[in-house]
Amino acid sequence: MNKFKKTLLIAIALPFALGSASALAYGGGHKGGHHGGYHEGRGGCGNFDGKQMFRDLDLTDEQRDQMRDFRRTNRDAMRTEYREHFDTMRGYHQQMQNLMLAENFDENAVRNLAKQMSDLQIEHRVTMLKKRHEMLAVLTPAQKEKLKQLQDERRSQCEARWADDDL
Repeated sequence: MNKFKKTLLIAIALPFALGSASALAYGGGHKGGHHGGYHEGRGGCGNFDGKQMFRDLDLTDEQRDQMRDFRRTNRDAMRTEYREHFDTMRGYHQQMQNLMLAENFDENAVRNLAKQMSDLQIEHRVTMLKKRHEMLAVLTPAQKEKLKQLQDERRSQCEARWADDDL
């Protein structure tokens, strides 16, 4: 495979890989179908801090209220951020398409655009994790430890299912 084809393949695959990683990290929010994380929504694999885990943490009424208020307060901001992120990525994809269809390949332009796309994904991830960290700050150290154990258990179960699927 020549250098042009390799660079073109990377330029095309990078945005999709980053977008897929972001989607997998989110884990979806739909019941059933393929949006539940694991095949057809079974098992909740891919989303290691789901509602069931919080039920298992025995949150106080005050903690539940704080988390609910946090989600309500940030819901509109998160939707706006998602729309902006989506619109920006759509613009980047259009620019990438234009670069791929150009008469001459401009490697520097592709690299710059790929970097911009990566930087946007990084900023999106940092913002998402910052909000999640703020929400989890209401947990006691013991609850955080239990959450970690529950996440580890769920991860082990998912890995076992994935290993079984490979057979």
